[in-house]
Amino acid sequence: MPPTARTARARSTSSPAKPRRRPPAGGRLALLVATRKGAWIYLGDPSRRRWEVRGPHFLGQIIHHLVLDPRDRRTLLAATRTGHLGPTLFRSTDLGRTWAEAKRPPAFPKAREGEPARVVDHTFWLTPGHASEPGAWYAGTSPQGLFRSADGGDTWEPVAGFNDHPRYAEWTGGAQGGTPNGPKLHSILVDPRDPAHLYLGMSSGGVHESLDRGESWTPVVAGMEVVEGFDPANLSFHDPHCVRYSPARPDRLYQQNHCGIYRLDRPSTEWVRIGRNMPRRVGDIGFPLVVHPRDPDTAWVFPMDGTTVWPRTSPDGKPAAYVTRNAGRTWRRLDGGLPERQAWWTVKRQAMAADAGEPVGLYLGTTAGEVWASRDEGGRWACLARHLPEIYAVEAAEADGVR
Repeated sequence: MPPTARTARARSTSSPAKPRRRPPAGGRLALLVATRKGAWIYLGDPSRRRWEVRGPHFLGQIIHHLVLDPRDRRTLLAATRTGHLGPTLFRSTDLGRTWAEAKRPPAFPKAREGEPARVVDHTFWLTPGHASEPGAWYAGTSPQGLFRSADGGDTWEPVAGFNDHPRYAEWTGGAQGGTPNGPKLHSILVDPRDPAHLYLGMSSGGVHESLDRGESWTPVVAGMEVVEGFDPANLSFHDPHCVRYSPARPDRLYQQNHCGIYRLDRPSTEWVRIGRNMPRRVGDIGFPLVVHPRDPDTAWVFPMDGTTVWPRTSPDGKPAAYVTRNAGRTWRRLDGGLPERQAWWTVKRQAMAADAGEPVGLYLGTTAGEVWASRDEGGRWACLARHLPEIYAVEAAEADGVR
């Protein structure tokens, strides 16, 4: 049965924009919204003012990530989980009109005698492979596992160089490692210049780099802080929340960590805590981070209250994004159009995205089930959707073949 469709107009109290806006080039803009109870696809017009809604897809299923392949701009992968059927992946080659379950989703091999068994609880992160490798995908799971597909996401194989690394248990903390929602491997990055050059992040376990398609790995954690009282030499105490590279300068990486915001400029191996320049009353704790597609000095974060018991809400109930346009030396608050008080939601690590428009469009999915959009790089926000389930991930992509 085809998904329902309707049209929604983003609401804002701002005056009409005067600067000329250029939408992303190519196909139609698609927002892919993954939630605790299903997935929705929002298709934007060239002005990014009107949105056609398609969904729900997989109503009632937990969708951890929904990603469009940028190489064909038609193939979607969805990481799903249900309480009864467990974790799996679904594929669509027609932008969600039809779906097929992966023949062999990510799974750890049967444990050898004397070794602890590992079972995938859910696939948490999906990353398309290099442009030169059509059909290649990477997946990160909970507990921490790295998997690769060479056939467009239909069948998956463990990346043994990571999953079976002699220091795996040390890095991940074994069965006790990870976050309150379970340990996670995330932020799988493929260098656009070299398909063999990979990064990944782990909660917990730090940031790691491979130069040989995942056969060997080196931790990259120098300069990263850990919770006071814990030993930073122990990788299982390192908790990166989100790691991104600059599309305009892939040797520049940004990181939103459990302990601040960081920048790394290769070939250096030491992270610099640029979040110390955030307002003290707000702090630099949060989950998502987005980098400008053309300016390596510009990045956005969405802070949360990281004090005392970590309530995971917006600070003081006043949500806002923050932007740096000088690689972290200074930050500016962006709250135009957002609720001014008593708004206690926050944004998860995969639920903030940017398009390639001019100016860049930004998108937030909240724990309160709202999608917020800005057509001017965060200067003014409008609510695009309300009353969705808790939002786990938002991706912005250019889609072809939309009917």
